Amino acid sequence: MKIVAVSGSLRTESFNTRVAKLMAEQAPDGVEVQVLTLHGIPLYDGDLEENEGIPGAVESLRTAIKAADGLVLVTPEYNAGMPGVLKNALDWLTRPGEEMKPTFGGRKTALAGATPGAWGTALAQSGALINLRQLGVHLYPGYLRLSKVHESLGDDGADDKLKQQVRKWLAGFADYIRE
Repeated sequence: MKIVAVSGSLRTESFNTRVAKLMAEQAPDGVEVQVLTLHGIPLYDGDLEENEGIPGAVESLRTAIKAADGLVLVTPEYNAGMPGVLKNALDWLTRPGEEMKPTFGGRKTALAGATPGAWGTALAQSGALINLRQLGVHLYPGYLRLSKVHESLGDDGADDKLKQQVRKWLAGFADYIRE
């Protein structure tokens, strides 16, 4: 089984990118997690789309999502919402319009997020639901919301408790994909 985990942060060492990488490390047997980022995706611009077509970074991300059995969006929380770069990527991935359904329709999708704050990206994930419903994904009901992540994900890696939490959550998502 192949899962694509997309980090919603552009910062190389962001907590969310590190959590996505931790998912790849803690994947259960028979599950491969491919970690992808949003680098190279320009701001959506209809003129750009019309004049130059879909950017290569968008096509690469779309191809990976379509080839996967499941999708995890690992989102930070910026001002009580998902980051603009993640929303922008979702917008690009629905272009042209006939690509929305093959990319997202019925796709087993999960939300995860990490923050040094106390709420574990609950507001960002909640806000993302509007967009994900529009895209027609099948959303895994078990959210991964990691609060105070700086205490469990230090410079030397994740502590055992965080590894176990990620492993258990990912195993649950894999079971959901198999259903």
